[in-house]
Amino acid sequence: MNPSSSSLLFTLITTLFCSLHSLGFANRLIQQTCKNCSKTDPNISYKFCVASFQSNHRSQHAKNLQELGLISIKITRHNVTDTNAHINDLLEKNKSLDPFIKECLDDCLEVYSDTISTFREAIRDYKAKRYSDCNVKLSSIIDASTTCEDGFKQKNNGAISPLTKRNKDTFQLSAIALSIVNMLINTDI
Repeated sequence: MNPSSSSLLFTLITTLFCSLHSLGFANRLIQQTCKNCSKTDPNISYKFCVASFQSNHRSQHAKNLQELGLISIKITRHNVTDTNAHINDLLEKNKSLDPFIKECLDDCLEVYSDTISTFREAIRDYKAKRYSDCNVKLSSIIDASTTCEDGFKQKNNGAISPLTKRNKDTFQLSAIALSIVNMLINTDI
Protein backbone atom coordinates (compact mmCIF):
# COMPACT_ATOMS: atom_id res chain seq x y z
CA MET A 1 0.00 0.00 0.00
CA ASN A 2 1.50 3.35 -0.97
CA PRO A 3 1.61 6.27 1.53
CA SER A 4 -1.22 8.22 -0.09
CA SER A 5 -3.53 5.17 -0.01
CA SER A 6 -2.83 4.50 3.66
CA SER A 7 -3.37 8.19 4.43
CA LEU A 8 -6.72 8.11 2.62
CA LEU A 9 -7.72 4.92 4.42
CA PHE A 10 -6.78 6.44 7.80
CA THR A 11 -8.84 9.57 6.99
CA LEU A 12 -11.86 7.48 5.99
CA ILE A 13 -11.68 5.34 9.13
CA THR A 14 -11.27 8.39 11.35
CA THR A 15 -14.21 10.15 9.68
CA LEU A 16 -16.39 7.06 10.03
CA PHE A 17 -15.46 6.67 13.71
CA CYS A 18 -16.18 10.34 14.45
CA SER A 19 -19.51 10.17 12.62
CA LEU A 20 -20.59 7.08 14.53
CA HIS A 21 -19.51 8.65 17.82
CA SER A 22 -21.47 11.82 16.99
CA LEU A 23 -24.59 9.81 16.10
CA GLY A 24 -24.29 7.86 19.33
CA PHE A 25 -24.04 11.06 21.37
CA ALA A 26 -27.01 12.62 19.56
CA ASN A 27 -29.12 9.49 20.15
CA ARG A 28 -28.25 9.52 23.87
CA LEU A 29 -29.09 13.24 23.99
CA ILE A 30 -32.46 12.58 22.32
CA GLN A 31 -33.24 9.66 24.63
CA GLN A 32 -32.28 11.54 27.79
CA THR A 33 -34.17 14.66 26.70
CA CYS A 34 -37.29 12.66 25.85
CA LYS A 35 -37.02 10.80 29.14
CA ASN A 36 -36.92 14.12 31.01
CA CYS A 37 -39.75 15.58 28.93
CA SER A 38 -42.05 12.59 29.45
CA LYS A 39 -41.21 12.47 33.15
CA THR A 40 -42.11 16.12 33.74
CA ASP A 41 -45.16 16.27 31.44
CA PRO A 42 -47.72 13.44 31.39
CA ASN A 43 -48.93 14.67 27.96
CA ILE A 44 -45.64 13.68 26.35
CA SER A 45 -45.08 10.11 25.23
CA TYR A 46 -41.43 9.03 25.38
CA LYS A 47 -41.83 6.94 22.20
CA PHE A 48 -43.52 9.78 20.33
CA CYS A 49 -40.77 12.18 21.41
CA VAL A 50 -37.94 9.90 20.30
CA ALA A 51 -39.68 9.06 17.01
CA SER A 52 -40.25 12.77 16.31
CA PHE A 53 -36.58 13.60 16.73
CA GLN A 54 -35.42 10.53 14.83
CA SER A 55 -37.62 11.53 11.89
CA ASN A 56 -35.58 14.71 11.51
CA HIS A 57 -32.04 14.28 10.15
CA ARG A 58 -30.80 17.42 11.93
CA SER A 59 -31.51 15.82 15.29
CA GLN A 60 -28.86 13.21 14.59
CA HIS A 61 -26.22 15.95 14.73
CA ALA A 62 -27.44 17.88 17.78
CA LYS A 63 -24.57 18.62 20.12
CA ASN A 64 -26.53 19.92 23.09
CA LEU A 65 -29.94 20.67 24.55
CA GLN A 66 -30.05 24.15 22.98
CA GLU A 67 -29.65 22.72 19.47
CA LEU A 68 -32.22 20.02 20.16
CA GLY A 69 -34.65 22.65 21.46
CA LEU A 70 -34.43 24.67 18.27
CA ILE A 71 -34.91 21.51 16.23
CA SER A 72 -38.01 20.66 18.28
CA ILE A 73 -39.51 24.09 17.57
CA LYS A 74 -38.81 23.65 13.86
CA ILE A 75 -40.36 20.16 13.85
CA THR A 76 -43.46 21.64 15.45
CA ARG A 77 -43.52 24.49 12.93
CA HIS A 78 -43.36 21.98 10.08
CA ASN A 79 -46.25 20.04 11.61
CA VAL A 80 -48.36 23.21 12.00
CA THR A 81 -47.60 24.36 8.46
CA ASP A 82 -48.52 20.93 7.10
CA THR A 83 -51.74 20.88 9.15
CA ASN A 84 -52.63 24.34 7.88
CA ALA A 85 -52.19 23.11 4.29
CA HIS A 86 -54.25 19.99 5.06
CA ILE A 87 -57.12 22.12 6.39
CA ASN A 88 -56.99 24.22 3.22
CA ASP A 89 -57.17 21.04 1.13
CA LEU A 90 -60.15 19.74 3.12
CA LEU A 91 -62.00 23.01 2.60
CA GLU A 92 -61.19 23.21 -1.12
CA LYS A 93 -61.89 19.58 -2.03
CA ASN A 94 -65.05 19.11 0.02
CA LYS A 95 -67.49 21.78 -1.11
CA SER A 96 -70.46 19.87 0.31
CA LEU A 97 -69.21 19.76 3.90
CA ASP A 98 -71.67 19.90 6.75
CA PRO A 99 -71.97 23.62 7.64
CA PHE A 100 -70.86 22.99 11.23
CA ILE A 101 -67.78 21.03 10.12
CA LYS A 102 -66.94 23.75 7.59
CA GLU A 103 -67.25 26.40 10.30
CA CYS A 104 -64.97 24.40 12.60
CA LEU A 105 -62.42 23.90 9.81
CA ASP A 106 -62.53 27.64 9.04
CA ASP A 107 -61.88 28.37 12.72
CA CYS A 108 -59.03 25.86 12.79
CA LEU A 109 -57.54 27.38 9.66
CA GLU A 110 -57.58 30.81 11.27
CA VAL A 111 -56.03 29.52 14.50
CA TYR A 112 -53.31 27.55 12.71
CA SER A 113 -52.58 30.44 10.31
CA ASP A 114 -52.08 32.79 13.26
CA THR A 115 -49.79 30.23 14.85
CA ILE A 116 -47.42 30.20 11.88
CA SER A 117 -46.41 33.82 12.48
CA THR A 118 -45.99 33.04 16.18
CA PHE A 119 -43.24 30.59 15.27
CA ARG A 120 -41.11 33.33 13.73
CA GLU A 121 -41.26 35.22 17.01
CA ALA A 122 -40.68 32.09 19.10
CA ILE A 123 -37.60 31.14 17.08
CA ARG A 124 -36.27 34.69 17.29
CA ASP A 125 -36.73 34.66 21.08
CA TYR A 126 -35.19 31.21 21.35
CA LYS A 127 -32.09 32.15 19.38
CA ALA A 128 -31.70 35.29 21.52
CA LYS A 129 -31.99 33.07 24.63
CA ARG A 130 -35.16 34.87 25.72
CA TYR A 131 -36.56 31.55 26.84
CA SER A 132 -39.38 32.99 28.96
CA ASP A 133 -40.72 34.91 25.95
CA CYS A 134 -40.37 31.80 23.80
CA ASN A 135 -42.25 29.85 26.47
CA VAL A 136 -45.26 32.19 26.17
CA LYS A 137 -45.37 31.82 22.39
CA LEU A 138 -45.07 28.03 22.49
CA SER A 139 -47.89 27.92 25.06
CA SER A 140 -50.14 29.76 22.62
CA ILE A 141 -49.35 27.14 19.98
CA ILE A 142 -50.47 24.38 22.36
CA ASP A 143 -53.67 26.37 22.92
CA ALA A 144 -54.26 26.53 19.15
CA SER A 145 -54.39 22.75 18.75
CA THR A 146 -56.71 22.41 21.74
CA THR A 147 -58.95 25.25 20.54
CA CYS A 148 -59.23 23.63 17.13
CA GLU A 149 -60.12 20.22 18.52
CA ASP A 150 -62.56 21.61 21.10
CA GLY A 151 -64.46 23.44 18.37
CA PHE A 152 -65.70 20.12 17.00
CA LYS A 153 -67.04 19.13 20.44
CA GLN A 154 -69.32 22.19 20.63
CA LYS A 155 -72.17 20.45 18.85
CA ASN A 156 -74.45 18.30 21.02
CA ASN A 157 -74.14 15.25 18.80
CA GLY A 158 -70.36 15.48 19.02
CA ALA A 159 -69.15 16.10 15.50
CA ILE A 160 -66.10 14.03 14.59
CA SER A 161 -63.03 16.09 13.94
CA PRO A 162 -61.05 15.18 10.81
CA LEU A 163 -58.04 16.76 12.54
CA THR A 164 -57.87 14.81 15.81
CA LYS A 165 -54.55 13.06 15.10
CA ARG A 166 -52.98 16.22 13.71
CA ASN A 167 -54.17 18.27 16.69
CA LYS A 168 -52.83 15.66 19.13
CA ASP A 169 -49.48 15.61 17.31
CA THR A 170 -49.29 19.42 17.34
CA PHE A 171 -50.13 19.46 21.03
CA GLN A 172 -47.49 16.87 21.86
CA LEU A 173 -44.79 18.40 19.63
CA SER A 174 -45.47 21.81 21.18
CA ALA A 175 -45.32 20.28 24.65
CA ILE A 176 -41.93 18.74 23.85
CA ALA A 177 -40.55 22.08 22.64
CA LEU A 178 -42.03 23.83 25.67
CA SER A 179 -40.56 21.22 28.01
CA ILE A 180 -37.09 21.75 26.54
CA VAL A 181 -37.45 25.53 26.84
CA ASN A 182 -38.44 25.07 30.49
CA MET A 183 -35.36 22.89 31.04
CA LEU A 184 -33.23 25.69 29.61
CA ILE A 185 -34.96 28.26 31.81
CA ASN A 186 -34.37 26.10 34.88
CA THR A 187 -30.71 25.48 34.05
CA ASP A 188 -30.20 29.15 33.15
CA ILE A 189 -28.01 28.37 30.14
